[in-house]
Amino acid sequence: MSTFDKREDSFEGKFAHDEELRFKATARRNKLLGLWAAEKLGLEGEKAEDYAKGVVRADFEEPGEEDVFRKIRADFDAASVEQSDHQIRRTMDELMHTAVAQIQTQG
Repeated sequence: MSTFDKREDSFEGKFAHDEELRFKATARRNKLLGLWAAEKLGLEGEKAEDYAKGVVRADFEEPGEEDVFRKIRADFDAASVEQSDHQIRRTMDELMHTAVAQIQTQG
C-alpha cells in the first residue's frame, strides 16, 4: 500500500469518526432540548422522558434541525409557553455545545 493510499484511508477513517460523533452529539442535544422543553411544558418524570424521545425522533423527519425547531415551536404555541424563536434556537446552540463536551469527556 502506498503512502497516498494510507493517507486516503486515514482521511476516510477520520471522516467516518467525525460523522459518528456529529450524529451522537445531535441526538444527545435533541434529548437535552426535549428535557428542557418538557420542563417548560410542565412535564415531569416519565412524561418528560417520553417527550424528549419524541424530540429525538422528530430529527429524523428531514435533514437539518428545522424539524426539531418546528416541533418545539408548535408544542410551545399549543401550550401557550412564552419562548421566542431566538430563545429556542439559542438553547439549541447552547445544548449542542453541552452535548459535544459530554461526548468528548466520555472518550
